[in-house]
This record gives sequence, structure tokens and C-alpha cells, in this order.
Amino acid sequence: MTGQTEGSNNSKESKPLPTDDVQTTPHDPETHGPEIRLHTGIAGLDDLLQGGLPQGHLYLVEGDPGTGKTTLALQFLLEGAKRGETGMYITLSESKRELEQVAHSHGWSLDSISIYEMVPSDEDLSPEAQYTVFHPSEVELSDSVTAILKQIESVNPRRVIFDSLSEFRMLARDPLRYRRQILALKRHFASRNCTVILLDDRTAEGSTSDLQLESIAHGVIKMMSLERDFGIKRRRMEVDKLRGSSFREGFHDYTIKTGGLEIYPRLIASEHKPGFERKNVPSGLPELDELFCGGIDTGTSTLLIGPAGCGKSTIALRYAVSAAQRGEKAIIFTFDEALATLIERARALGMDPKPLMEAGLLDIQQVDPAELAPGEFISRIRNQVDHDHLRVLVIDSMNGFLNAMPHEQFLAMQLHELLAYLGQQGIATLLTLAQHGFIGVTNTPIDVSYLADTVLLFRYFERAGAIRQALSVVKKRSGPHERTIRELLFQEGTIRVGPALSQFEGLLSGTPTFTGTKENASVSGE
Repeated sequence: MTGQTEGSNNSKESKPLPTDDVQTTPHDPETHGPEIRLHTGIAGLDDLLQGGLPQGHLYLVEGDPGTGKTTLALQFLLEGAKRGETGMYITLSESKRELEQVAHSHGWSLDSISIYEMVPSDEDLSPEAQYTVFHPSEVELSDSVTAILKQIESVNPRRVIFDSLSEFRMLARDPLRYRRQILALKRHFASRNCTVILLDDRTAEGSTSDLQLESIAHGVIKMMSLERDFGIKRRRMEVDKLRGSSFREGFHDYTIKTGGLEIYPRLIASEHKPGFERKNVPSGLPELDELFCGGIDTGTSTLLIGPAGCGKSTIALRYAVSAAQRGEKAIIFTFDEALATLIERARALGMDPKPLMEAGLLDIQQVDPAELAPGEFISRIRNQVDHDHLRVLVIDSMNGFLNAMPHEQFLAMQLHELLAYLGQQGIATLLTLAQHGFIGVTNTPIDVSYLADTVLLFRYFERAGAIRQALSVVKKRSGPHERTIRELLFQEGTIRVGPALSQFEGLLSGTPTFTGTKENASVSGE
């Protein structure tokens, strides 16, 4: 097996990085002073690693084919090239042409990277080139390692990628020989202060993790792809190990887009505590605000729960429009309703959102749960909070958010962190949740009421041959609230909340009983 080198062959030492181009962390002063961290070229990954990969070590990136290992590796090398560091890609599986095609799909050029392509020579492919005395693995592995080290001496890179270890593992055959070879490479690169990433697609000898190799590596990053019955794959990443350094534990969603990997670090609400002033958030409907004894509060979450079509989305929209009319930024994420339908319905109820959207005070985004990872959705919300001074946020509905999650228990945990984060930013959050059933007994697909600070309950009830809507506040952590039930009416292009339905009992069951006098027998003055 022979090798071909493509790209730059600069044998000179790379120029030292400017001080503002590296991250340093406390290190043992008796060894090498402050530890230099290398940026990976992926902002989300640098966040997970608390600044980047410590320089001069060997790292393992493992994942099944199609998880984005090659894309991550190329971004790592290209970032080094931007900072004046020589990079080298040693490929035992993919050809230079295939790597260039990957780079071209992201709009990158690999001219600044040396590519050493380990390919069989023409002589190796001939029938005469068959080993008769030595085992093929003994010859090929030795020749491959010798050729690689020769190229390392020639190029003198600061960043190196090995793709992939499956080829090395098959050449070695013997696990002990394979481990010794990796240890030898690790010591060689450490002596040159070179940062190495080994890519492992786990295709050799089964698909389980190589624990022996993980014990050798200074750090381990695992990339996973989760199949879903419908929609895009859900990809997530875990930093499994990083010796002597802190990092963000747990699973983190990521996507592969044109331009490279986008990683969405798991939200940790306790890291965000700027403080805010508690005040009421009026809805624009005085009677509705009376139910809350002044309105919902900033920094709280409100769950609007009830059957489909009972007015949850309309009331949530009313809060967002009212905030925008006061000059405050509001945003609505709609999972279920088409954007055009929502705008037309709002206009018919006297809440034309178009002028507010054009003024940049109201943003309505339609979300397709089949095409969105949960981490990406939360990252989108964080960007809105950080850059747009958001005051009111609406998620319509939680049923759509639930469909974006593979398991219910993960929804509750992610939602808890999201609501805690938004509350610490002083944002009033409104969530809608549709229940199964219309009249009488209703069921909830998942119980998230304990996560919300406030719960506004919607119900249908029948009276005098007509279906009507009622609403009531059943929970408010931040203060007192009315315990009455009021009627919700949509009349003549307006939204109206009527007086307390004190003449009836059993409204929440859907079949109320009249307990008042005949003079007061009408509902809402009808």
C-alpha cells in the first residue's frame, strides 16, 4: 500500500497564534503553564468543551456512518488553517475526491489542508503481489505506519485527522498489536505537540464502542443518529470524556447543514440569572385581567389548556398582539396552524398582526415538528431572547412540541429547563395544550400543568341548544386570582369575556344546571 499527498507540504513550523486566538485554562505551573485550547470551528462544540480541545493530545470521535464525523474533522482542520496552523488529513477509507465533494457541498476549499491518501498501488492489485511468507497484515500495517510517519515528518502539521480506525483495526487483526500501535502513535504525536483526532465508524468487529481505545484517548466524543418513524433523523452528541478538563455533560442535539455542523448545547437554566422587575402583563381584555387579579406576570409561564377550538390560540394571540401594541417584542411559534390562516383569523377578530410584524414588534414563525430537532427549537428561542429583547413568547401548541420529541419524559425535562430559563429572563411565556374530547370527560396527552406557574382552563358547555365556551383560572403561583367561571364569546369580530356565571353549576362537566331565578336565566345577558 502506498500513499499520495495532496495539498500544501509546508515543512516549516507553524507561526505562533496571537493571544486572542486561543483559550487558556488553569494548568499545573510545574508542567507547561496555562493549557492552550484549540477552537474546533464549531461554536456549539467549543461551548461543550468549555473553550475547545486542549492542545497536543489525541482524541477519539466515534459514530455510525452518516453522523457527520468527516464534516466535523474538516471544520477542525479549516479552523486551524484560518489561525495559521498546518493541518493534515490522513485517509485510509475515503478518497481525496470524496473529501473534496464533501467540502464542496459546504462551500469549502481544501487547498490549505494536506491530504494524505492511503491507496493500494497498481502492483498491490496484481495477482503476483500476494504474500506467501508473511501474513498480509504484518506487511501492510508496518508499511502504512512507516509511510504515515514519513509524511508527518515532511509536513510537520499541528492538527491531524485519521480516517478511519476501522482500517487500522482490520490491518492489525490482533487487538494487542492494534493497541500498541495506537499508543506508539499517541506518544509520537505528543512529542511533536500535535493535536490528533481519530475517527471511528465502528464498522469493524460489530458496532459497539471500543473501550480499549477510549481508555487511550485524552478525550472521547460520541455522535449518534436516532431513527424516527416520520421526519428527519434526530442526531445528538455526547462528550464522554475529557481528561483534566470540565465540559458539558449529557446529550446535545445537532444538525448537519450547508456550512457544517450546528450543535445546540443543552440548556441549563441555572447559568442564566440576570434578574428582572415583576409586573403585570395585560391582555387587552379587562375582564380577562380581572380573572388574574390584574393579569399574568412577567417571568412566569401560563398554560392554556382545553379541547380543540375553544379559544386557546386566540387568547394567546391576544396577549402577543397587546404586548406588541405597547411597543414590546413578542413572538409566536405555531406548530399546528398555517401562518396564512392564523393571520386571517386574527384580522377577523380585530387583531391585524401585519402592521406589527412589519414594524418588527411581532414575529410569527411556523414550525414543522417533523423537520426540527428539539435542541434546535430551544436554540432558536435562546437566539430570540438574546438578540431581540423578547417580552412575550407563545408556543402553540405543546402537542406539536411533543411530536418533535422521541419520548415524553424528555419533553418534561427540556420544558422545565426552558420555562425556568425564560422566567429568569423576565419573559411571559404562554403555552397551549389541546386535550382529547370536547364535552364532558377530557384527557391530556401529557401532564405539564405542574411545570406552569399559571393555568387557564377552557371548557365547552351546552345551554339552550347551543355550544358555548367558558374559562377559569385554576392556578396562579405568583399571586391571587378569581375562582369564578366566565363565558368566553367571539361576537361581531371581537373577543369578549363575560361576567361570572354564578347562576349555573356543573359548567366544567359540560352539562350545567341552572340554579338562579328566571329573571337571570340568560347566559351573559342574552
